[in-house]
Amino acid sequence: MENVIEIKELFKAFDKNEVLKGLNLSLHKGESLVVIGKSGSGKSVLIKCLIGLIAKDKGNVSILGNDIDAMNEKELNNLRKKIGFLFQSAALYDSMNVKQNLLFHLRGLPDLKPAEAETMINTALENVGLIDAIELMPSSLSGGMRKRIGFARAMILNPEIMLYDEPTTGLDAITSREISNLIVDTQKKYQTSSIIITHDMQCAKICGNRMMVIHEGQFIADGTYEELEKSDNKLVNAFFQ
Repeated sequence: MENVIEIKELFKAFDKNEVLKGLNLSLHKGESLVVIGKSGSGKSVLIKCLIGLIAKDKGNVSILGNDIDAMNEKELNNLRKKIGFLFQSAALYDSMNVKQNLLFHLRGLPDLKPAEAETMINTALENVGLIDAIELMPSSLSGGMRKRIGFARAMILNPEIMLYDEPTTGLDAITSREISNLIVDTQKKYQTSSIIITHDMQCAKICGNRMMVIHEGQFIADGTYEELEKSDNKLVNAFFQ
């Protein structure tokens, strides 16, 4: 099975606080991998190390067959265009309306014609059911709408890989389910490969083909939702109570 991400012996510490302690992870092409763990277990640090938002201390990271350490800044930027990232807060620019937020994400495509950009923005918003919000400011959007706009922005370049950092945090149960179903629908439509960081077990069950449990900077379990639900490891079993 082809792997689109390979992580080997990944370490990261902040001063004396060791957050990641030799993690190994493979993401298969077309797979949705859920990483669950308690707050402070290293989940978000893991995916931020993946795309270089945080510098790792040690270890090897390969994305789409590229050794990250062997790439220059231009090559890394080109690779990042193939990766979508949905931040926990959606990370919209408050001074820009929805259309401008998405247009700003297209700034790295210098040859893009205005009509082409318009089509891409409209398609992205239609995919999340918010074409009518195109002129709205982020301050007028609900939490669920902000998340959907962040989702549209992350998907606008049709990335091969999607990284989700707590995609349902702060949302009610119904909206959380809608976002989770949107993740599944997007994966099926665009055949993306995804890593979903969450502690929301409803999201994990809906979205994940496979799950890994991280505890104190190390993976302690790997399997399907149903397999991990039957685990006799108390640390794993606690998530299903």
